[in-house]
Amino acid sequence: MIIGITGSFGSGKTTVSKMFAKFGAYAIDADKVYHSLIKPGKSCYKKIVRYFGRGILGRSGYIDKQKLGKVVFKDNAKLKILNSLTHPEVIKEIKKIIKAGKGKFIVIEAPLLIESGFYKQVDKVILVANDREEQVKRVREARGLAAREIFKRIRMQMPFKKKLAFADFIIDNSGSKIDTLNQVAEIWNKRGA
Repeated sequence: MIIGITGSFGSGKTTVSKMFAKFGAYAIDADKVYHSLIKPGKSCYKKIVRYFGRGILGRSGYIDKQKLGKVVFKDNAKLKILNSLTHPEVIKEIKKIIKAGKGKFIVIEAPLLIESGFYKQVDKVILVANDREEQVKRVREARGLAAREIFKRIRMQMPFKKKLAFADFIIDNSGSKIDTLNQVAEIWNKRGA
């Protein structure tokens, strides 16, 4: 069984994914797959640098994620181009990982699961939700971004209400970790049903 976990920026997707892993699921983080594919010499790296130019590179020659973020998160058209360059490669790599048969129960944490169309490849979709204040607080703590930058990125994602139409399960992550864990456990216990 393959479950896709998605949600807005800072909603707690990683927390939920790690909880499933503790129950025995094999967890795949689409962001980590993406980051492995944008390293120098990789196909996504070449495509991104060819399109966006060497100005997005840091001194070491690696793609500077902050520089690239400043370009794509202020221009939706450029974000769409970046996604069109990288999503097919990320999806192909995730399919390879799944094919390697790492587990009977796989969770894929993917912020753009729905937008990329990859939701069609999973058996169930979990949408992680929490209140906007909590999202901003988490992202500030984890990435040190300013609130206006966080809101800009949230606005560039598919609205939560639209994502609801694709969800088989919703995990409310605005309470305690125990509340979230109980919701994960409930879904885990239904996996054979």
